[in-house]
Amino acid sequence: MTLPVFLAPMEGLTNSIYRRAHARAFPGLAGYYSPFITPNSSKKLTTRELSDILPENNPGQALVPQILTSRAEDFLWCAGKLRSFGYEEVNLNLGCPSGTVVSKGRGAGFLARREELERFLDEIFSQAPCRVSIKTRVGLESAEEFPALLGLFRRYPLSRLIVHPRTRTQFYKGEPRRECFRAALEGSPFPVVYNGDLFCVKDVRAFGEEYPAAAGVMCGRGLIADPGLERRLAGEEPGRERYRAFIDEVLEGYLAVWRDKRAVVAHMKEVWCYMISLFPDSRRHAKAIRKANTVEDYRAAVEALFAEREVVPLDEWSFGRLGG
Repeated sequence: MTLPVFLAPMEGLTNSIYRRAHARAFPGLAGYYSPFITPNSSKKLTTRELSDILPENNPGQALVPQILTSRAEDFLWCAGKLRSFGYEEVNLNLGCPSGTVVSKGRGAGFLARREELERFLDEIFSQAPCRVSIKTRVGLESAEEFPALLGLFRRYPLSRLIVHPRTRTQFYKGEPRRECFRAALEGSPFPVVYNGDLFCVKDVRAFGEEYPAAAGVMCGRGLIADPGLERRLAGEEPGRERYRAFIDEVLEGYLAVWRDKRAVVAHMKEVWCYMISLFPDSRRHAKAIRKANTVEDYRAAVEALFAEREVVPLDEWSFGRLGG
């Protein structure tokens, strides 16, 4: 069974430049989620945040902006601002495991402050100017926290619940607690989407067979490693030319807005930390990309890679870091 596929928000990777190139080269995703916006008392979006979510910078996408905050007032202001740009849904981040985020009681750190979270949800759902979905982990320290959290979420008219079935203390390690996802799926009055360790076609198809009632899957690392993953799930086999056109458009997008060319190259290397997995026996080419210090060196390394290696889509997860 083929489930709808959403792109997970990944800070520093899935910004508007990346999303725009992806939507053009590999159309078909059910939706994109932006890296989180952090509203504050200034009631202003940063230049970076504004650029990332402006509708004109996100053509061809079903984009849902994500908000990270533990203050209802700030959430409602930000949701109102996003609604003024035409967005009909925003997403509340209750999953970020970063230490600096959790220490401030935001993201996954908010899950441990249940009474405060309840007051927060009461306020935002009574006044929200648009639909609200939630992306959550199953607890701060233990999955035993999830039944109470799930009971709380079910009291509100969520447009969608996205469950990453790990605790904050797991970060991205250990086995996802799929029994928690199953519990969320059974009996929730809203659509439930799964996020966690679905890296390739085989993974997503097997998940769909096991959980046909899921409202979709959200992929992060798997879609960065193989941007054509959803197209392959739909029965297409994107050729090498589409991958080349995609990665070249990402590069040109950064060159158009960033003055620091070394920063552009460094950013492209981050993308290639994942995408290099598509090219077997590419250790030499990966090393050339990793060592590139100029745009010219980077272009030459990528040109050689596409000229000398075929794209071989992942059948199982093989995270091929540059030079490794």
